[in-house]
Amino acid sequence: MFSLIESFRSAISSVRAHGFRSFLTTLGIIIGVSSTIAVVSVIQGLSYSINQQFEGFGSNSISIRSSTPRSERLKGKISRITAEDVIAIKENSEGIEFITPQLGSTTGGTNAIKYKGNQSFAQLAGSTYSYQNVQNLDLKYGRFLSYSDNETRRKVVVIGDKLREDLELPANPVGEFIQYAGEWLKIIGMAEPKGSFFGFSQDNFAILPYSTMQGLNGNLQQPDIFVQLQLKSLENLDEIKARLTRILRKQHRLEADQDDDFKIETPEQLTSGISTIINTMTVVLGGIVSISLLVGGIGIMNIMLVSVTERTREIGICKAIGAKRHHILLQFLIEAVVLSLLGGVIGIILGYGLGMLAAMSMPGFPPANVPLWAVGVAFGFSAFVGILFGIIPAAKAANLDPIDALRYE
Repeated sequence: MFSLIESFRSAISSVRAHGFRSFLTTLGIIIGVSSTIAVVSVIQGLSYSINQQFEGFGSNSISIRSSTPRSERLKGKISRITAEDVIAIKENSEGIEFITPQLGSTTGGTNAIKYKGNQSFAQLAGSTYSYQNVQNLDLKYGRFLSYSDNETRRKVVVIGDKLREDLELPANPVGEFIQYAGEWLKIIGMAEPKGSFFGFSQDNFAILPYSTMQGLNGNLQQPDIFVQLQLKSLENLDEIKARLTRILRKQHRLEADQDDDFKIETPEQLTSGISTIINTMTVVLGGIVSISLLVGGIGIMNIMLVSVTERTREIGICKAIGAKRHHILLQFLIEAVVLSLLGGVIGIILGYGLGMLAAMSMPGFPPANVPLWAVGVAFGFSAFVGILFGIIPAAKAANLDPIDALRYE
């Protein structure tokens, strides 16, 4: 233990005695660790933000969307979830608490949303009263769509704050009328602002009753409906998914050898797929920038070899007064590890700062997030580099003959 403590003391003294050289020696480690931490912090911040977005759906929800197989796309066919499919699901809704169809429409040209000479292009969707629970939507003013709004095809709408701003509506727009597809819609509510995500506003939308949107779209369009289901319990998840698959395959008249032209997914499946992609990006990019850690390790080895040469007489004196081979080996090895860890600590701090600056410089990008495992890996890899590239200089110092070392000029 005394030998270990003295080796640390000697290593710290040597680093302080050659401060500028020590800094240049650790520069490669600093650059490698800071680059790795910066890349990981930005990617993990993105991952955390995406997972937060999916949390609002709840773990007991299922989404159904169309998905045209590649063989069918090559034939020019496009799959759709139709209103008849939604009716068939409602007729077999055991174990399902809410069925929330979402019927979209792309505004453009004469279908723009208008208000007193102003117009805006927003995300427009027709849905039901359960949309508020499924999408975790809070209201700032007014109320959300009700069951009776959908049953009676009322021409009412709930809007987002960005749409209110673009149309120059009053701060509280409830009671105002906006125009879409030649029809006047009364605003009955406005959602709490959610801000931007990747530079895209989450508040530029308008939600109409599902039946009203059907009427506005007319019979000229073949709608593709996105459906979200809220389950009463997760216990029957597999059985419900199997039942929905049978219903939709029957509705779409698919043969036994044909692939599904729809997807039934849970939030866990969606986040799992995204997490796999992001984790792969983290490993690949982290591996690329980690190459500079090896370059930094080579720099440490070179400087330590120079240090051994400079201190040859000192090594000879130590051996002459009784220092063992392992004492010399430990002293120089710890010095290499201290240099490497010092670079690692500075690199972690600098990398987090660079990650924060990179995330802040991109409008709408989520803030950087550094997981503890990234700090641990960076710190551990720094120590490993110190040991790996410090062992050769340390072994050279330990193997010096004391007589030759004392005669070295």
